[in-house]
Amino acid sequence: MKFMVCPQCGISNFFIKNAKGERLNIKVTRELEIVLIDESKSLEGFDQSIIYCLGCSWNGNVNQLKKYLV
Repeated sequence: MKFMVCPQCGISNFFIKNAKGERLNIKVTRELEIVLIDESKSLEGFDQSIIYCLGCSWNGNVNQLKKYLV
């Protein structure tokens, strides 16, 4: 499967947060859909408007990601 990557460091692993500050690890498809790494979890209650890179300090929205095959 093809995933979007961080524009700063080039990895495809990200996380999102909820109001409590809890993190949920995700990837983003080429169609800009958020995919859970752990499918037993739920996106409910998590802010999907800002994603955070697991490899560097970058954060932003899915539209800022780059298209690379990982």
